[in-house]
Amino acid sequence: MPIHVFRQPFYKCLPVLLFTLNGCVASQASMQKPDTNAILVHAERVFDGNDFKTNTSVLIENGKIARIDSRESFRHITAKEIDLGDATLLPGFIELHAHIGYHHIPGDTVLKHGITTVRDVGGPVHPSYGGDGSLRVLTSGPIITAPGGYPIPSLGETDIAIPVATAEDARNAVRNLVENGAAVIKVALEPGGETGAPWNSEHGHGHPSAHHESGHQKPGLHRQWPLLPERTVQAIVEEAHRLGRKVTAHIGESEGAELAINAHIDEWAHVPCAAIPETLLKKAVAQQVKIVTTIDTLSKCPGVVRNVQTLTGLGAEFLYGAEIAHPDIPWGIDAQELIYMMSLAKMQVLDVLRAATSKAGRQLDIPLLGTLQAGAPADIIAVKGNPVETPKILEYPDLIMSGGKIAVNNFEKSVDE
Repeated sequence: MPIHVFRQPFYKCLPVLLFTLNGCVASQASMQKPDTNAILVHAERVFDGNDFKTNTSVLIENGKIARIDSRESFRHITAKEIDLGDATLLPGFIELHAHIGYHHIPGDTVLKHGITTVRDVGGPVHPSYGGDGSLRVLTSGPIITAPGGYPIPSLGETDIAIPVATAEDARNAVRNLVENGAAVIKVALEPGGETGAPWNSEHGHGHPSAHHESGHQKPGLHRQWPLLPERTVQAIVEEAHRLGRKVTAHIGESEGAELAINAHIDEWAHVPCAAIPETLLKKAVAQQVKIVTTIDTLSKCPGVVRNVQTLTGLGAEFLYGAEIAHPDIPWGIDAQELIYMMSLAKMQVLDVLRAATSKAGRQLDIPLLGTLQAGAPADIIAVKGNPVETPKILEYPDLIMSGGKIAVNNFEKSVDE
């Protein structure tokens, strides 16, 4: 059978062809339209949230990481260039345990010392904000606790605690917190009395305006604080998970640890202060509970070193947290916390950096946060030299960007200047 092909004269098709091609070219041009505020940063060393790279540059467009590649690959890119030279570029650090809202810590101070994201766990509740030139702040809101339970005896209730008497009260509290912006739920499972714990002393977690008014008991004269029943803790976890939130628990000793394990709490907000039996720690690790370190804050607790070492031997996953707002902790990156993680938890430098960046981002359910991958928020810090050799320099970054906006730039050399 012959095949009949319909042919139109070429000159009749030409206008259609040219129109189609012009449309494609215009479409591609609009898709590739460069960001006039794009920034290209060069550094001798780049930690991308997972691994170190050398001779690497990062292109930032519209507040996000657009590309990370070799310096040579950007030769034809039009952007403001910042050449850091012998420096190290990293994602901004993520602090998973802070109380900046309750203690009125200035966010710009925290940002200028290398923390670009804070999770406030115990303080006023509010929707997440920042990340566009300012500190990104997520919150748990007040801590859910038993009536009269921690932290009420020392701090009262306002903006710091929500007492619940029943499982239904607990579910309502979780719902209200989430509706008001809570990114995580925090629960207190703390009877108190641990030697060396800052929450048992005048020095530590107190608020300047909350010194034992209304007959609150002085921490030095301790009697056991009430604990939530297991059924109520389970209700908190169930409701939080139903609403897509993790639960972190303040625990300091074995009774609270057992409650947390039985209720399948997702995270411990501290390494516990008192020594915890290995059988309980083994159960926590089997449940893949994440442990926020705060070793520096709890350095006076006699059980911390043993707990860290036991958890390390069991294969626990530690996440960086120093508890910004504690009197002895810097308002920014705490190099001593990083050193403790390496010396006590036997973590390699890469693992410590991951715990403060990419792993912390995943814990916040913001997977690209804490990385320099394409599409990640352009939250970046840089230090002159190599922090692997001198971690202390991380406390004073020379370049800080939040959402692609420069907050600090101490590097004098800029290619376009």
